Amino acid sequence: MRLFKGLAAALAAMPLLAVAEEIGSVSTVFKWVGPNDKIVVEAFDDPGVEGVTCYLSRAKTGGVKGGLGLAEDRAEASIACRQVGPIRFKGELKEGEEVFKERTSLVFKTMQVVRFFDRKRNSLVYLVYSDRVIEGSPQNAVTAIPIMPWPVKP
Repeated sequence: MRLFKGLAAALAAMPLLAVAEEIGSVSTVFKWVGPNDKIVVEAFDDPGVEGVTCYLSRAKTGGVKGGLGLAEDRAEASIACRQVGPIRFKGELKEGEEVFKERTSLVFKTMQVVRFFDRKRNSLVYLVYSDRVIEGSPQNAVTAIPIMPWPVKP
């Protein structure tokens, strides 16, 4: 029972991260063996802010290594976040809070999305970047959502 309570406390302390849903993809390089290289478009809802959905596009390496999950994907990614309903904060926002993270290599590389709140402009700002255990990448993309009232349907 003590182990269960400890595990539950550890899980509660972990940040909530969004899970991406694949919207679609296009092939960019044909591979004779294994899946093609492609650009994937994924969507995820911000786990800390109701009414916000982010769309990511990123490269996925194909071939034998890509099919087995051993390839390292490129660091480039693009992001666009949009207000899709009334915005409600589910708790206090932390500056630079990680809202999405996905492995882009077997061990050493991840792609992350972090959120900032620009109080002066009343906007949410999302940054996507890739990091590596040894050396990160300066490649990044940013998007912002001005917090606006959402029309109420009669």
